[in-house]
Amino acid sequence: MKKLALSDEILMSIDKPERYIGCEINEIIKDPKDVKIRFAMCFPDIYEIGMSNLAMQILYDMFNKREDVYCERVFSPWLDLHKILKENDIPLFSLEMQEPIKDFDFLGITLQYEMAYTNIIQVLDLAGIPVFSKDRKNDDTIVIAGGPCTYNPEPIADFFDIVYIGEGEKSYDKIFDLYNECRENGFDRDGFLKKAAHIDGIYVPSLYDVEYDTDGMIKGMVPLYPDVPSVIKRVIVEDVTDAPYPEKPIVPFMQITQDRVVLEVMRGCIRGCRFCQAGMIYRPTRQKDVETLKKQASIQLKNTGQDEISLSSLSTSDYESLPQLIDFLVEDIKDKGINISLPSLRIDAFSLDVMSKVQDVKKSSLTFAPEAGSQRMRDVINKGLTEENILNGARMAFEGGWNKVKLYFMLGLPGEERSDIEAIPHLANEIAVCYYDAVPKEKRQGKCQIGISTSFFVPKPFTPFQWMSMHKPDDYLEKAKIVNDTMKAELNRKSLKYNWHQADETVLEGVLARGDRRLSALLFEVYKNGGIFDSWTESFSFQRWLDAFDACDIDMGFYIYRERETDEILPWDFIDIGVSKRFLVREYENAKKGVVTPNCREKCSGCGALSFNTGVCV
Repeated sequence: MKKLALSDEILMSIDKPERYIGCEINEIIKDPKDVKIRFAMCFPDIYEIGMSNLAMQILYDMFNKREDVYCERVFSPWLDLHKILKENDIPLFSLEMQEPIKDFDFLGITLQYEMAYTNIIQVLDLAGIPVFSKDRKNDDTIVIAGGPCTYNPEPIADFFDIVYIGEGEKSYDKIFDLYNECRENGFDRDGFLKKAAHIDGIYVPSLYDVEYDTDGMIKGMVPLYPDVPSVIKRVIVEDVTDAPYPEKPIVPFMQITQDRVVLEVMRGCIRGCRFCQAGMIYRPTRQKDVETLKKQASIQLKNTGQDEISLSSLSTSDYESLPQLIDFLVEDIKDKGINISLPSLRIDAFSLDVMSKVQDVKKSSLTFAPEAGSQRMRDVINKGLTEENILNGARMAFEGGWNKVKLYFMLGLPGEERSDIEAIPHLANEIAVCYYDAVPKEKRQGKCQIGISTSFFVPKPFTPFQWMSMHKPDDYLEKAKIVNDTMKAELNRKSLKYNWHQADETVLEGVLARGDRRLSALLFEVYKNGGIFDSWTESFSFQRWLDAFDACDIDMGFYIYRERETDEILPWDFIDIGVSKRFLVREYENAKKGVVTPNCREKCSGCGALSFNTGVCV
């Protein structure tokens, strides 16, 4: 029996102590003395969120398949334990062996959303690892960043030794092999990092210098050594069918956010929505073979005992073998009481036949994302949906037996007018009308429930909207008020329910999404003054951020309240994701004209992803 890092007294005094003890089903245990490399895999949020992350499960399984590597997990301790660890000088520890993270060779932190950036500093601070990479000594843990936020790594560049650009299955073996080689020859941290910079997809921030003009714009980014690459090209898995995938994912003892078996059916998206970063940075679309998916589904359900399976992708209904996969799942699990979850569906592509088969197992609510209420705005963002598509899809859903629909929209999109905002509740009302038209009164199970949810638009790197300005918090809230007031006047208002995102948090997300290295000081200032878990309402303080901007003499408006010129040097311009800037500029201009670009299966638009020579491109 392993010795826990926390005493019984501490565990009994904190919320949800099961977050910190490990010992779950399918946890991997090795003797640290039998391995050469110890890797701490970190998600900088609470256990329930981190354990729902598919990438962590994949890399945890993949790393531990190497005999010379032991990968363990660590998550951000919640506010109560954070305080106890600080007050009692208890170092942050791994779940598996309950040993200090500072004793590991690597700490890999996956970055899924910008508002978790202060938790990076929390993890480093609690672990006893110097927060800034420049302060780390030869034997200190090497800190690596991965995940979608690394496509603009500059705001957090000063905290990381290595930033991994691309899909994790591709280059980690090369990193581990290089590390072993360097250890055998007398380890030198700087020498290792310089060599690592030559591995595909690897960015070492300390090997580059950023120059600024007097107006605050970036003048250039210069490698400090002639052999250091000036451009970092994203790495991808060419064949996702044969990519590593866990047969025995860890099964938590407690309820987590995504408490189910997750079956990744494809990577990338054919659609090209202009606001969507994932749709650009995960190009090209690559599908898994359906026979492989059938095997993975059966094995994972057997090895976990879960009662739900979710098909994961950016647009599941675009998976070409979806009907065959659904047929198999329904036939295979129909007598086992297992629910099939189909997120990321496009309402125009959803099949009544597929819906009916899934409903036979267990009925659940459906989620659709029109993103904009008016046809004009849907054309601006290249959503590729007409109102007829949406209403026909809704009617099919209601005829299939559903009466609960969640609709996701964005407010503050480029070129948005009041009529576009009012169109959101108008569209929701029309969907409710579809229900009452499609379902005879005697077959209805009460009123339909149409949930309207709006987030506020944040321009992200490597999207056609990366040059756009943002609105101020009060402006966003005024837009939400228009939706709410308009909804209350709709005929079917009793069937509609509306909620919206925080505006203060949105503008900060915008700052961090497109910021530069000067923001590392800002993040450290926020953390010093108590800023952690900023994506959580109960711990978020907008005033704390405003105070930090003042203390660091940083103008928030510089990063969000101005429209950039397309020839401005952006903080992430040194990264090549395979999608060309020329294509993004063209899409930016098409957005202004409301011109729709066809999806990748209809016609190639020359985005540049063909250079990967895989997936839908070939």
